[in-house]
Amino acid sequence: MQLTQKIRIFPSAEQIDVLWHLSERCRLVYNFALSERIEAFKNNKSYVSYFKQSSDLRKLKKQYTEYRYVYSKALQMILRTLDADYKSFYALHKKNDKSANPPRYKFKKYFTSMTYNQSGFKIKDNKLKLSHFYNGVELLFDIPENFKFNKIKQVTIFNKNNEFYLSIVHEVDAKKYKDNKKYQAIDLGVSKTVTAVNTKGKFFETINLRPDKYWNSKIDAIQSRRDHCIKFSRRWHRLNKALIRCRQKCSNQIKDYQHKLSRKMVDNTKANTFIIGDLNVKRMVENKKSFRKVNRSVQNQGYLNRFTRFLTYKAELVGKKVIEISEKDTSKMCCKCSKMHKMPLSKRNMNCDCGNNIDRDRNSAINIMVRYLSQNAKWTSYQQFVDNLRKTGLSLDNTLVGSSVKNS
Repeated sequence: MQLTQKIRIFPSAEQIDVLWHLSERCRLVYNFALSERIEAFKNNKSYVSYFKQSSDLRKLKKQYTEYRYVYSKALQMILRTLDADYKSFYALHKKNDKSANPPRYKFKKYFTSMTYNQSGFKIKDNKLKLSHFYNGVELLFDIPENFKFNKIKQVTIFNKNNEFYLSIVHEVDAKKYKDNKKYQAIDLGVSKTVTAVNTKGKFFETINLRPDKYWNSKIDAIQSRRDHCIKFSRRWHRLNKALIRCRQKCSNQIKDYQHKLSRKMVDNTKANTFIIGDLNVKRMVENKKSFRKVNRSVQNQGYLNRFTRFLTYKAELVGKKVIEISEKDTSKMCCKCSKMHKMPLSKRNMNCDCGNNIDRDRNSAINIMVRYLSQNAKWTSYQQFVDNLRKTGLSLDNTLVGSSVKNS
């Protein structure tokens, strides 16, 4: 299993000069390759492959000696990035996604990330060295002692808000997955980050702390003051730094909350299998009347899909598994009689003619569990789940024991 560790580094002034020089060469290679693809399509309706552009790097280095300063793997990864950008664009275009845009040219003022894949780096005595051939200044950076890497696959150096970071992809040992016939279905939401139910019929819910509600008013006030200043003036720069700092704090608090919640869920459940709804966050923030009021709420969750990624890798480390299934109509369909209802986001409870009165998120979690167990022919676990729900107050066979599902 591969994990990524982000580490902040503090290069000297000479090292920063080297990094920006190498970054400029990478930026130009990206722009030249992009220009070649655009011209080939306009003139001949032809496609330029990554392999063709990669083989042309030798000619480029012979003609322009300054491109020899950059390690060869870093230049190849720049072309791979461009190829991946195009493949992503084509995939979205085939799905008739109107928001899909082709790759664009990189601007000079932005640092172009450099990726060293499989070679070009070396770690010794908690120091990482990156290969290059410019100015004789070593790119040698300290790695904190608490970070131990067994086998490093890739190293990326990037700049964010004038701070330099290393992104190290390394291999870790993960336990093997074993199905213990215990499952937990999860429904993701805005007001409640997680609503989960296990095969025993017990529910687990977490109310979203929403730190963004505290920061939004401050961010809006600073942004309003900044926009009333002369652009790039001293006052504009000062307010812009404050704006970036507030946004970072908000983002970090949301990310920290998601990390802690995913760790708590993995450690505090006996279930080895998590079934989670494949939530389409992109559709939730489309510019439609029904979604305009929740756009900011959804975006400020730090992207709900990111929580799924956190849960997935934490589960794999301890020998558990996360399975994503379609959650289409799970909130609209009554978990008792399967009748479809109109459920706008403002309607938080489902009141069905069959007598079922249940929270919409709990209803969705039950439907996700039933859908997975039935699709995978796990009839024994399905029957146990139905029996346990009946004990807690809800029956899936038209026999309602209680008026609602009890808290557990």
